Amino acid sequence: MPEIHIHREHHLGFTEARNVGLSWAEKAEKKFDMDCTYEEGDAQDTLYFSRAGVKGTLLVDARQLEMKAELGFLFGAFKARIEAEIGEQLDALLNAPHPAARKTAPAKKKAPAQDGAEHKTASRAPAKAAARKA
Repeated sequence: MPEIHIHREHHLGFTEARNVGLSWAEKAEKKFDMDCTYEEGDAQDTLYFSRAGVKGTLLVDARQLEMKAELGFLFGAFKARIEAEIGEQLDALLNAPHPAARKTAPAKKKAPAQDGAEHKTASRAPAKAAARKA
């Protein structure tokens, strides 16, 4: 059976790498009609994916992503194309802006009130990410 092996190192940390793994799983389910199961671990997550003619895993940790997949006979003829497309998808997800990487502008300081009263400012809570399908 033809096999695909894709390895990508990153500097995102485990939480953001997990988001990349979950994002890829969502895309694989929609675009390739894959059945995906995402198992979270303490130091490494494992995404299991399959469909007729393809089965594999995506290992996600704080420093790397590693995908291994076995292709059936019919998909074997397209191995290079499939491997290139998956590699491009992972590269795009790894290089996309991540919430933790965004920098916010420094808050403007207000001048103290002239009557000596202090102004209270409301702090904004960061927007919560939408729950992802596990």
